[in-house]
Amino acid sequence: MDTFTDHMEIILWTRHTDGRWSARTLWMVLVDEQAYVRSAFGLRSAWYRRVRGHAETRIEAAAGRLPVTLRPVSDPELVRRVSDAYQAKYGLGWPGPVASINEPEAAATTLCLTDVGQVPQLPA
Repeated sequence: MDTFTDHMEIILWTRHTDGRWSARTLWMVLVDEQAYVRSAFGLRSAWYRRVRGHAETRIEAAAGRLPVTLRPVSDPELVRRVSDAYQAKYGLGWPGPVASINEPEAAATTLCLTDVGQVPQLPA
């Protein structure tokens, strides 16, 4: 994930059921060298619902669009640490949006980016 350490935002692409792709710019934070994102609008965000419905996802990087897996985070201590990371990274410049993204509804949508750049294996 070192490639994304200095990024203020990432672009997440999600595939719709009809095959088209949608892009969403997201704030990303690192906790213990692991990347996390959240839906600022909680469960209402269409991209979040697609991800939770196992839609194909990509992140945009200099090398192009890389496949990524987003896994939900349910550990309350880790969710709190992600909230702290949002506050530390974005809080000074964007206090209102950070307060919103750290509210319980948005915090409940915390996702961990894993398997970046790895193509999923087809079942045997």
